[in-house]
Amino acid sequence: MSFKVELIAMAPEIFLISIIQYLIIYGVICTTSSYLNYPILVNNLSWLSLQVLFFLGLLTSYNPLTYTLTFNDLLILDEFSIFIKTIIIITTACTILISVKYNHFERINAFESIILLLLAVTGILLLISSFNLISIYLAIELQSFCLYILAALNRTSEFSTEAGLKYFVLGAFSSGLLLFGLSLVYGFTGILNLGDLFQFLCVNPYNLHIINGINLASLFILTGLLFKLSAVPFHLWAPDIYEGAPTTITAFFASVPKIGILALLTRFAYLGFYDIFFSWQELFVISAICSILLGTFGALMQLKLKRLLAYSAIGHMGFMLMGFSCGCFEGIHATFVYIVLYMMMAVLSFTFLLGIYRKKRLTRLNYLKDLTILTNSNPLIGLSIALTFFSMAGIPPLAGFFSKMFLFIVAIQSSMYTIAIIVVITSVISCFYYIRVIKLVFFDANYLWVTLVRFDREKSILVSVITTFLLCFAIYPLPIVYGVQNILYFLVRNQFDLFYT
Repeated sequence: MSFKVELIAMAPEIFLISIIQYLIIYGVICTTSSYLNYPILVNNLSWLSLQVLFFLGLLTSYNPLTYTLTFNDLLILDEFSIFIKTIIIITTACTILISVKYNHFERINAFESIILLLLAVTGILLLISSFNLISIYLAIELQSFCLYILAALNRTSEFSTEAGLKYFVLGAFSSGLLLFGLSLVYGFTGILNLGDLFQFLCVNPYNLHIINGINLASLFILTGLLFKLSAVPFHLWAPDIYEGAPTTITAFFASVPKIGILALLTRFAYLGFYDIFFSWQELFVISAICSILLGTFGALMQLKLKRLLAYSAIGHMGFMLMGFSCGCFEGIHATFVYIVLYMMMAVLSFTFLLGIYRKKRLTRLNYLKDLTILTNSNPLIGLSIALTFFSMAGIPPLAGFFSKMFLFIVAIQSSMYTIAIIVVITSVISCFYYIRVIKLVFFDANYLWVTLVRFDREKSILVSVITTFLLCFAIYPLPIVYGVQNILYFLVRNQFDLFYT
């Protein structure tokens, strides 16, 4: 393959890396200039990064190449990777957009935060395109190192420093397990490429020495990946990190990195390790059930908003893993429909958390009780919060109901009746803590008059757009459902192309 084709295939990543270098030079020169009076550039770089993400989205969506292996099969460009990259770019742009005012109120003046965020996105984009065990590990580490620093970004906060240290220690341990698993795969097969690994396992299904070695390696690989997803039993870091990290970084943690890991898990389970997937299936089922149960019952006892969202994220991750555990095309289809809708709801929930400030002291809301009678101050925001949390609870006919219904139907079709029953029961129980938030917003009495900062224009537009999207999905879900289905068909088709070549 010509070098020109490889450059075109990886144009978005090359563009992003080049722009990051220019932004670093721009930030260092300007912030150290006495002539410019040492300006604070964090908001300036936020708006610049939104423009960068806009052009990055255009480069990704309108790439003329399809199903191209580049750089000696280290990276792959296909419809699946383009779809996931587009979701990541949109979610990252939303996260940066809601962080502008927050950085001002919380006095986060380090422009490096935006640089690190873009570097983390670079690692995630490379991870999605990775088709080789070496490039997979390097992309995960690029992403992880940026996230460790971002978790400890607020150096004046003991909670943020503690969160960064915890995340670094536990993340380094999980990365070590992941690397050990990947090295075992290479040791038993001598293969690094996922396509070659798929063909190798198809040809050698009865070689017990190799299969047992791959099963052992997959145990370490899954441990490392489930930690990154904050799935049970590797979830213990999530509540503390969510609470201690700056809220904008928490919003990023809750959405963008998990999409990349789920995309990688899809390539592993349904391509590279497809022939031994059924040995993974029990682990997926156990992790999914435990995540749903712990996320549901853990959230019932929470009094702080960010910890509530952390346990909610663990529960939602259980639903996504349930789709993976079905072991069929319909399972990953339902999972990625769920991912698209969950990303929208996660961005909405953190938009409310970042946008509501007490006017007198410019303090944000920390506890659930701070939401008391919010509808008196801003009825439209109160209504949007109600729609968001009703949707996350799975109340019909909102978008969250359809996403859970798809997973429930797939579980029944796959004869996984136990997990289907657990899903129904936990969905009913989870309604309690979601509806408790709505009860506080609309009905509980607040005996202290609190004046809130006006919801800024950027967040208002974002809330309006996403709320409209969720309502439109409830009315007419077919475009998203069929769109995701068509994208995943390409993933399955590429798998059969590998088998017959």
